[in-house]
Amino acid sequence: MQTQRRDLLKGFAGVGLAGAMGTALASWGRQAQAADGRHSRYGIGPALSGPYLDLRTGRGNQLAYARIQSDIDFGKQKFFWFRGYVAANRPMQKSEDLFGAQGFGVIRLKERPDGVIERLCREIILYTDLRSGEVLEEWHNPYIDETVKVVHVANDPYNYTIEEYFPPPPEFGGLNKEQAPPRIPFVLPWFQHGEWLMMEMHIHLAYPSALQPDRWPRESAGPIAQVSEMFAHHVRAADMQNPEITSLDYHGTWNRVTPWLPWMLMGQQPGHCQYQCFMGNCGHPGEVLSRSVVDYAEKHYAKYFQAPTTMAGENLSSLERYAREQTPAPLPAQR
Repeated sequence: MQTQRRDLLKGFAGVGLAGAMGTALASWGRQAQAADGRHSRYGIGPALSGPYLDLRTGRGNQLAYARIQSDIDFGKQKFFWFRGYVAANRPMQKSEDLFGAQGFGVIRLKERPDGVIERLCREIILYTDLRSGEVLEEWHNPYIDETVKVVHVANDPYNYTIEEYFPPPPEFGGLNKEQAPPRIPFVLPWFQHGEWLMMEMHIHLAYPSALQPDRWPRESAGPIAQVSEMFAHHVRAADMQNPEITSLDYHGTWNRVTPWLPWMLMGQQPGHCQYQCFMGNCGHPGEVLSRSVVDYAEKHYAKYFQAPTTMAGENLSSLERYAREQTPAPLPAQR
C-alpha cells in the first residue's frame, strides 16, 4: 500500500490555482513522497491523530481538506485569494518580473447521500501593471517589441469532488489519456511544527497542449504543456481538531512554472513564466486585494463573487478555455 501511495502521489495530474487550486488534490508530487521517507508513513505531530480528525485516514483528510477549501456547514460559501508576480525565465539571462497577478475564487460545498463532497467553484486571475497596480488591458512585450492584448483567466466553473480516496486524474477536455490508478485512501502529507499544521503539494504535468503550433504558431509554446504547481498550506492545529469550526482559516504560498502565456505571443522561444504568490482565505477579496483589482472584478466579473450551486458545466484549464474563446493572432509582417 505504501508503494502504491507513493506512485499515486508522484503520478496523478492536476492543474492548480489558475485553472486551478481545483485539481490540486489529484496530484501530490515528490514532496509528499519525500516526507514519507523522512519521518513516518503519515507524517509527524500529535495533532495528526485527533481528537476530532485522524489525519492518517482518508475520511479525516476528506473533512480537513473540505474545511480548508470552504465550509462543511454545507451551502455556505468561502473566498480564497492570491497575489504576487509573474516573472520571465530565459536561458542564460537573469529572471525579470513581468507583471503582477492577483485573483480570487469562491467555493461552496454540497454533500451527497453517499458522503462524497462536491466542491463548486469559480475563480479568476487578473494581471496588473508592475508600477501602477492597475489591471492591464494591453501590455508591451519587450521580448518581441510588440503591444499585445492581455487575456485574464476566468474559470467558470472549476468543480470537483472531495472523497475518502484520491480522485482520478482530470481529463483536460479529453487531452489527458492517463488511466485512473487504484483507489487509495486520501491521505495528505501533513506535519506539525509547534501550533501549526503544514501540508505541501507539488504537481508536475506534461500533457498535449490545447494550443498546437500548427494552428497557434504565435500562442503555442509547443505540442506539450509542461506545467508545475506548488502549494503550501498552514493551518492552526487547534482549529483543525476543533469540531465546532466548520471552515478553517489558512495561509500559504502558490508557485507555478508554466510555458509563456499564450497572449504574450512568444511562440516557441526558449524560456518560461514563473508565478510567485501568497494565498489564503478571506471574508471578501476586498480585504486583501488592491482596490483597483476588486473594482475591475466587480465591473467585468460580477458573477465570480458567487459560487456555483450545482456541478453543471465543463471543467477546463486556462489553456483549454483560451483555445475555445480566442482566435490565433496573425503572423507579424516581414521586416
